[in-house]
Amino acid sequence: MANFPIPVSVLTGFLGAGKTTLLNRLLKDPALVDTAVIINEYGEVAIDHLLVEQASDGIIQLSDGCLCCTVRGELVDTLADLVDRLQTGRIARLARVIVETTGLADPAPVLQSIMAHPALVQAFRLDGVITLVDAVNGNATLDAHVEAVKQAAVADRIVLSKVDLAADAADLGTLRRRLRQINPGAELLDAGDAGTGVAALFDCGLYNPATKSADVRRWLGEEAAHDHHGHGHDGHDHGHDHGHRHDERVRTHSLVHDGPVPFSAIEMFLDLLRSTHGERLLRMKGVIELKEDPSRPLVVHGVQKILHPPARLASWPDTQRGTRLVLITLDMPEDYVRRLFAAFTDRPSIDTPDRAALENNPLAIAGR
Repeated sequence: MANFPIPVSVLTGFLGAGKTTLLNRLLKDPALVDTAVIINEYGEVAIDHLLVEQASDGIIQLSDGCLCCTVRGELVDTLADLVDRLQTGRIARLARVIVETTGLADPAPVLQSIMAHPALVQAFRLDGVITLVDAVNGNATLDAHVEAVKQAAVADRIVLSKVDLAADAADLGTLRRRLRQINPGAELLDAGDAGTGVAALFDCGLYNPATKSADVRRWLGEEAAHDHHGHGHDGHDHGHDHGHRHDERVRTHSLVHDGPVPFSAIEMFLDLLRSTHGERLLRMKGVIELKEDPSRPLVVHGVQKILHPPARLASWPDTQRGTRLVLITLDMPEDYVRRLFAAFTDRPSIDTPDRAALENNPLAIAGR
């Protein structure tokens, strides 16, 4: 049995970051009973000590009641197979799914599969992204691999591993600042802390059907209330030679509009943003007050060109209304997002016939 949609958490991080170690520790927690773990390649995950029996089709029964699946085809097929097993009684219960990506993976395709595939959106919801970062090699990895920067940029939780092995305190401090600059909305945790367990890492999403809870400020990240451009919180750059760093290409944009906006304006803004710069949009989250029904906020989140089907909450989770969007982008023009957003929120009654002109020249409406 399951309560649909089933929460899916994505565990990512570069090679050697410690994903397997963290996963093994988490699976021992009774809170993760009836969890399915999907891994890219079985040989990469050392869970032999947890195995009881290997069933057919790559499904492995773990001693704590969890399942492990190996992805030999598409992730979509594996998730769909889990639903089929659940509905036909071959799996008794399924409370959560954890997807572990390979260390070199760009996490965007995984998130897109969960958020937008028509066969999956009714059965699963993206709960959050947990990214492991190696404290010893983290700075060098971020310098050398843009994939590592993307993994940190899309995270809801960033977990520093091997902190006890990091001999250079200054280097560790630089890494912490870099991660906060790359993704100011993510919680930054240490893998070795006793509190970095199931409760801290899961249930990241805005809306949890099991508890009917919502926390907009936590979901959008309080620190993301201002744009971050690779500088410290005092406004100064704390590094030395940053010209080669991939994370200098990452920007966080917080867009705020007081008062309701028409759904058509938000729809066109998001559509144009995705069509013109979708590949540069690493992650987006937002809560919107609609003119058509201000009493029920609209929740949107997306990855690159994929937008999760918008959801409506029954009521506002806090006293603050209006529209709040947080966008994490890679190599997107500095002021394009803000100008485009202002064009639609300041002039929300744009005529639909102008749509073709906007698509041909979106910068014109942005006042460029």
